[in-house]
Amino acid sequence: MPQSLSKQYLHLVFSTKGRTDTLPKSNLSEVHAYVAGILNETGCPTIAVGGTSNHLHLLFVLSRTTALSDVVRTVKSNSAKWLNARGGLLHHFAWQDGYAAFSISQSHVKAVRQYIFTQEEHHKRVKFQDEYRRLCRLYDAGLDERYAWD
Repeated sequence: MPQSLSKQYLHLVFSTKGRTDTLPKSNLSEVHAYVAGILNETGCPTIAVGGTSNHLHLLFVLSRTTALSDVVRTVKSNSAKWLNARGGLLHHFAWQDGYAAFSISQSHVKAVRQYIFTQEEHHKRVKFQDEYRRLCRLYDAGLDERYAWD
């Protein structure tokens, strides 16, 4: 078959360094839009970006020609540089070293998208660490808490 096709929906989650509340609530929509732009520029069509002052959720289609680790590195490094250059917005901003990425079926895209867009409300009831643990259990990701909370 001469044609290569791929459609992999990914739900990516990562937090700020130490899960500190360093993303100002008043600027979250701007941060989400910037991250969506990075994804789109890497050839990964963005479906949803959301989160709170200490973590992000991204739902996108992984590019057929780009490794997930390269996408994550590009998103995290470019957005951190942008946040640090935003005079007065943040100083010495950093993302955590790790991340969690889960593949989802097309039939779950709508539900995951809604979940991402309601993060602020969700986290009035659930702490990030508990949410992360639940996602890792749900996807049988083998979370090792010794390395999860840098």
